[in-house]
Amino acid sequence: MRKKGRQVVLDTETTGLNPKEGHRIIEIGCVELVNRRLTDRQFHMYINPERLVDDGAMEVHGITNEFLQDKPLFKDVVDDFLDFIRGAELVIHNAPFDVGFMDSEFGRLKSSVGKTTDFCTVFDSLVYARKKHPGQRNSLDALCKRYGIDNSHRDLHGALLDAEILSDVYLLMTGGQLSLLEDDDLSNAGKTQEIQRLSSDRPPLMVIKCTDDELAEHQKTLAMLEKSSGACLWSR
Repeated sequence: MRKKGRQVVLDTETTGLNPKEGHRIIEIGCVELVNRRLTDRQFHMYINPERLVDDGAMEVHGITNEFLQDKPLFKDVVDDFLDFIRGAELVIHNAPFDVGFMDSEFGRLKSSVGKTTDFCTVFDSLVYARKKHPGQRNSLDALCKRYGIDNSHRDLHGALLDAEILSDVYLLMTGGQLSLLEDDDLSNAGKTQEIQRLSSDRPPLMVIKCTDDELAEHQKTLAMLEKSSGACLWSR
C-alpha cells in the first residue's frame, strides 16, 4: 500500500557498469521524504557481491574487495530493503542504472519478488533536470553547483551521501523545501505556490520623488556611461 506523500531518495554503488555482465550492487543508501520533508529514517547497507570489484568502479567509490568480504549478501538484506522502499516513489538520478541493478538482484533470488516497478513508482531526477535545464550539464555535482548546495565533502561517490545530496537537489529543483518559518499546510506540499494578487481597493502606494541633487547625480552618471561605452539606454 503506497503511503501518500512518501518518497525514498535512493542511490547504489556497484562492482561495475552492467548487471548483464554479472556486476552486482555493493552499497545501497536511502533517505525518506514525507510530504517533501526529510524524516530521520534511512536505509544504508554494504553488501558482499560475491565477485571482485572492477578497478574503474573502485576509483569512483573507493570500496575495496577486502572491505566487502564480511558484509551480508543481498539475499540477507532484501527483506529489510523491501520493507523500506515498498509503496514509495523512488527518486533516483539516472534511474535506469540503479533500477536495472535492483531488478537484476531481485531476479537472482530463489523466490523472485518481481521488478522494482511492481511495488514502487520511479522519478528520474536526471530526466527532469534535462528538461528543466536543456543543453546544460546535469550531473549531481553540476546540479549542486547550480543550486548552491555544498558538496565539498563528496571526494568519492557513496550511496548514502549521494542520496542525501540528491534529496536537497530534488527539493530545490522541483520547487524548494517548505518554509521552516511558517506552519505550512502539508496537504499543499510540493505544489507550486500561486501568485498572490493585491486587492483592487487597496490604498495607493506612496511615491517618493528624487531630489534635484539626486537627479543631477543621476544625469552625471548617465553622461559618464555614455562617454565610456557609447549610447546609453537610459539616456534615451
